[in-house]
Amino acid sequence: MGDPARELTSALDMEMNHAGPPSVGIINRCKRHALYVDDGTVKVVRVSERDDDPAGDDDPSATLVEGMLEAIQA
Repeated sequence: MGDPARELTSALDMEMNHAGPPSVGIINRCKRHALYVDDGTVKVVRVSERDDDPAGDDDPSATLVEGMLEAIQA
């Protein structure tokens, strides 16, 4: 899903503000995240980020299908 004006990204407070991405030319990037929404209610929010991996590129498992299914079933 595209969010070129960052409206959803801002509303969800998912703006990546770590210094790393802007230093390599990635400005206003959205955090890697996944939501489980049931009947309009957000039930699960998972974000793949660590201090040493703000983009979640090294370990996106929390936001992949298996990680979300595990969180939903918990």
